Amino acid sequence: MAENQNKEKDLEQPVEEKEETSEAAAEEKETSETPEAEEKESAEEAPEKKSKFFKKDKKDKKDAEIEELKDRLVRQMAEFDNYRKRTDKEKKQNYEIGASDFILKILPVVDNFERGLGAMTDADKESSFAQGIEMIYKQLTKVLEDEGVTVIEAQGKEFDPMLHNAVMQQPSDEYESGIVIQELQKGYMYKDKVLRHSMVMVAE
Repeated sequence: MAENQNKEKDLEQPVEEKEETSEAAAEEKETSETPEAEEKESAEEAPEKKSKFFKKDKKDKKDAEIEELKDRLVRQMAEFDNYRKRTDKEKKQNYEIGASDFILKILPVVDNFERGLGAMTDADKESSFAQGIEMIYKQLTKVLEDEGVTVIEAQGKEFDPMLHNAVMQQPSDEYESGIVIQELQKGYMYKDKVLRHSMVMVAE
């Protein structure tokens, strides 16, 4: 009986050792295969990562070029807008300077119309010739008004050296000192600029 039991133990022991040996071999195989598998996966992923890296660089370069072109376009548009505004302003100033010079040459003609009409008697004013002259004078002054020419008020106003040119002073019972007594020649403004100062007589 004892011998049979010993034989059974001897038979069971090799089986257990064989199972342990096979398990160890399997683990060793898994361990040996793991680094190779990882290296293989890394090798497969490397080209993909590399291609993504280069694609990103290429895309960034294009984006930088687009941004540069956009910035250049915005700057050129701003420069053109400033140039347009500057030229418009210069054109307006040049036009006003030219208009002022022309109007100054017309004002003596207006003065002569006024002198001629003022020298007419009541009988002369009834004639068709006098009426025609007056119509031409009114038409001329209307054109000047439409262009922005206005008459400077002087009679009865306080003397203003920016608007009036005092050529005479005279005592007056009617006006206080510094008030314009008489306008000797009309003054004119073109928009906000004085073309010709009023020639006036001022009370002492």
